[in-house]
Amino acid sequence: MRFRRQFNHEQVALQLAPMIDVIMFLLVFFLLTWNIARYETELDIKVPKASASKESHSPFDTVVINVRKDGVIILNKQQKSPKELLEVLTGLVKQFPNQAVIIRADEQTEYKFIVEALNMCREADIWNVAFATEPPPKN
Repeated sequence: MRFRRQFNHEQVALQLAPMIDVIMFLLVFFLLTWNIARYETELDIKVPKASASKESHSPFDTVVINVRKDGVIILNKQQKSPKELLEVLTGLVKQFPNQAVIIRADEQTEYKFIVEALNMCREADIWNVAFATEPPPKN
């Protein structure tokens, strides 16, 4: 006489549907962040080389102001006048008081255009400003 109950033990199976969902979300996330990271470097701006430059990866909240040779200011792939740039930067500072800005200027850009972009940052009360340079070639 057997008093023990017999249980049918089902084997634990690996569920693929949730795993595929997670992998798809990760793939979309990494593709979008990669696209945003290369967004500003596609412009035809050749930044100058600096012997003491270090390669740093800027956080996603950093604003990149591009200044072409002819003095045209580009922000988020849109041409901006100094007045429009000041409005955008002032709005950003209201939301994020410690907003960081990187100025990418072509190596043949006249200094007065770079100073104009720098003045817009100062008028918007942005103090965290960096200049993009290219590291020297490795030997």
